[in-house]
Amino acid sequence: MKKFLVALIISASLIGAAPAEVEAVEPYDVILQEVSRYGKTDKEISWIAMAILYAAEKCGVDPMLITAVMETESAFNFNARSPVGAIGLMQLMPETARNIGVNPHNPLANVVGGAVYLKTQLNRFAGNGAYALTYAIAAYNAGPQAVINANGIPNYHETRNYVAKVISNYNRLRQNLIS
Repeated sequence: MKKFLVALIISASLIGAAPAEVEAVEPYDVILQEVSRYGKTDKEISWIAMAILYAAEKCGVDPMLITAVMETESAFNFNARSPVGAIGLMQLMPETARNIGVNPHNPLANVVGGAVYLKTQLNRFAGNGAYALTYAIAAYNAGPQAVINANGIPNYHETRNYVAKVISNYNRLRQNLIS
């Protein structure tokens, strides 16, 4: 986590902000602020933030990326259910959850399972240079085979909007790490 903050601070200094002007904000605080926008109780907000940080640490995924995906998938709704059957905070499809070995109805397992699936997609598309992140996000939404078949983001309206929204949320959350 500290390496991530150091990288952000170095990046900020390289684009013109003097290091003395940059103050790091804890990821927990950024996540709390984001989740609180959705009318959750303090207990729910804290639980979601801790679950995201736990899954991020366990799976080696940026907690801001997990937060952006969760926000886009379910708006932090524990009981979210999509018309196609995706379940919970990270909107895991039952087959995906089964393949990962998690119960999608268990909130913590759902968050960890989503982080595992996201990490799998990040690893799968890591060799795609500047497109790796967007391809991984597209695969989280449309499935990896759709991304492979399209040789990029599939031309599905939902997936294109999804990728844009996750990237926008992710960039905003990362920017909030530096006040």
